[in-house]
Amino acid sequence: MGQRFRHNGGLCVRLSLLGGVLNAGAAVRATEPDTVAAEPSYTISEVVVTGARYETDGRHLPMTLSVLKRPDIAAAEQPSLLPLLSEKVPGLFVTSRGLMGYGVSGGAAGGISLRGLGGGSGQLMVLIDGHPQYMGLMGHPIADFYQSYMAEQVEVLRGPASVLYGSNAMGGVINIVTRKLTEDGVRTHFNAGYGSYNTFEIDGTNIVRKGRFSGAVGANYQRSDGHRENMDFEQYGGFVKLGYDVTPHWTVRANANAMHFNASQPGTVSEPLSDADQRVTRVEASATVENEYKNTSGALSVFFDWGDHWINDGYAAGETPRAYRYRSRDAMLGVSVYQTARFFRGNRMTFGLDYFRPGGRAWNAFVAGEQAGTEVVLADWSVDEVAGYVHFRQEVKQFMTLDAGIRVGYHTRAGLHWIPQLGFSFHLPAGIELKLTGTRGYRNPTLRELYMFRPANADLAAESIWNYELAFSQRLLSGRLSYALNVFYLHGDNLIVTRPVDGRPLNVNTGRVRNFGVETEMAYRINAVWSVDANYSYLNMENPVVGAPEHKLYGGAVFRYGRWQASTGIQYIHGLYTETAPVVKENFVLWNLHASCRVLRWLTLWLKGENLLAQKYEINAGYPMPTVTAMGGVRVHF
Repeated sequence: MGQRFRHNGGLCVRLSLLGGVLNAGAAVRATEPDTVAAEPSYTISEVVVTGARYETDGRHLPMTLSVLKRPDIAAAEQPSLLPLLSEKVPGLFVTSRGLMGYGVSGGAAGGISLRGLGGGSGQLMVLIDGHPQYMGLMGHPIADFYQSYMAEQVEVLRGPASVLYGSNAMGGVINIVTRKLTEDGVRTHFNAGYGSYNTFEIDGTNIVRKGRFSGAVGANYQRSDGHRENMDFEQYGGFVKLGYDVTPHWTVRANANAMHFNASQPGTVSEPLSDADQRVTRVEASATVENEYKNTSGALSVFFDWGDHWINDGYAAGETPRAYRYRSRDAMLGVSVYQTARFFRGNRMTFGLDYFRPGGRAWNAFVAGEQAGTEVVLADWSVDEVAGYVHFRQEVKQFMTLDAGIRVGYHTRAGLHWIPQLGFSFHLPAGIELKLTGTRGYRNPTLRELYMFRPANADLAAESIWNYELAFSQRLLSGRLSYALNVFYLHGDNLIVTRPVDGRPLNVNTGRVRNFGVETEMAYRINAVWSVDANYSYLNMENPVVGAPEHKLYGGAVFRYGRWQASTGIQYIHGLYTETAPVVKENFVLWNLHASCRVLRWLTLWLKGENLLAQKYEINAGYPMPTVTAMGGVRVHF
């Protein structure tokens, strides 16, 4: 759904808010996900897989990590994961142009920025169950693919993760862990809602575990007329996940996700467009063999991403309709293998190999004029990358964890690269965690930058940055109160930018980045009825980028009593760059409210209102966002 900075009001139905927003690790858990809120229970650590590839205590990771669990995700009543992440993760922001849908090509939104580095330029990696997901030709994530109904947990690693995940993890990683059950049983969930601008959403999932077999299947559909003319959006998709424990130590898994959307974008207010339509299909699949022993574990996985894009860029008033449609098909094949081993007390070594082959074909298909029925090929390329890495972790007397790693890889165009990582985590008295890290991240040039359109340059080198970070966190009152503060500085001098060379634009490695920032977050469960949380991030950019705010502040409160739940949240955005030449900034305050009632054990009614202050603002330049919107619906679970 389009970014609306809405409060995840449904958290009042099933609250695990504190653990979802804090890398400090105070987790709020519920006994039956997607159902009525139970009394939260608190633990002192967070089990995560991002940042290590294997399940580990988040306290031993030197990087800053935010985790949102299934109750947070389900209760937010958001078809897309990205609005919830934009609200709950300090330093992360997602652009939007309307009520629902992000789209692709001209006028597209869904640009994910983290600490001033952008997913739109391929500097941020999105994973599904640890497997990279991005458009093979353009190198950027497809925002509409990341749907809430299929996610069990989302882990956001803020800062470079290239040692483990390679190119595109230069600025950080969003890892979507898909649905699962950890104990025998069957659970079925159904959710539907209807609201402003004829917006409708529905999804359902069925999850099962019986003995050695586990599985999940789900489907969703959503549509909206949009708050402007020619802004309709429709999307549908489904997923399936199967697993089987062959022995107590070996498991095989297979996953598949598919999505199709039809979107129209109306152009900017000053330059409206007609017939600017898009039809996009995305499919991803993976097969994995895992092993788990007392002192060693690992996995071999093969994954495949595929997409088909049909785009009509439309025409402005006074122009004639375009005689062609832009078409592209892209694919990415990947193979990943890793094995961890404990050689002595407190030690963990990981050895891994990765192979990636992104590629695709793009062409203009003429539908009118003298060239009708013909094609003009724009690109037909693929590249290969192979890399190996070693990751070392050592605990020292439960006081300190040393984390180090190195990745060495070869890209058929960018050549050889090496990526180091070093970090320390100190586990101090009174629930204090202190972390220091220095990490390098990189991004290989995309096929678009190398070969497509006029600025293309086949001699581009990879981008790289260094990130240095100091993080402090503490848990108090048996985990009821948690807070965290981190400071970072990142720099790089070889970013890919377009500059005039010999009288024409050309992609060159002359871009420079110098970003400094502060991120802080807090959560406090006051009593059984009231909970509050807040986060704030400040970002100073030497060279500002579109879609990255200087200040981002969120504060929320949740009330729960018996069958009734209510929550409210306020987000303040200051210094959001919507244009950089000339500089245009936006400031706005968004207030959202949510209420729900459990009328039966298996049935919950919910209602939410967003942008209740009726703010007039833009995130994508020229695309005003809707003012007050409302939606209501039902959630069924059995």
